[in-house]
Amino acid sequence: MIRVTFVAILQGIYWAVTGIWPLLHMPSFLWVTGPKNDLWLVRTVAVLILAIGLILLAAGFRKRVTEEIKWLGILSAAGLILIDVYYSLADVISNIYLLDAVGEFILIVLWLLAGRKGMAIVKEAEH
Repeated sequence: MIRVTFVAILQGIYWAVTGIWPLLHMPSFLWVTGPKNDLWLVRTVAVLILAIGLILLAAGFRKRVTEEIKWLGILSAAGLILIDVYYSLADVISNIYLLDAVGEFILIVLWLLAGRKGMAIVKEAEH
């Protein structure tokens, strides 16, 4: 039985690793993903991917995955799928990004299969 905490941790690890990679060693990142014109943009996306990954990891390990965290995981993965597929097929970026799109799709499926299993209970704030 898949729990949202597992999916949050899985996506968190994947995104933290892929986010930190170009920040730590741009040459190997470019070797795998192909040349880029704007390295500042690569770094910007990397920082955002890393930030989301770390939030997902924290929520998963602390067993505090809320609806908002779940939808952050789903919608951010969906956004990357659209970017990966569109720009790969338009020959703007390397086709290796299609492999990332498959990974992102699997994450979305896992989120949907998990449903609300393991979801944190959030108490409404008193007014």
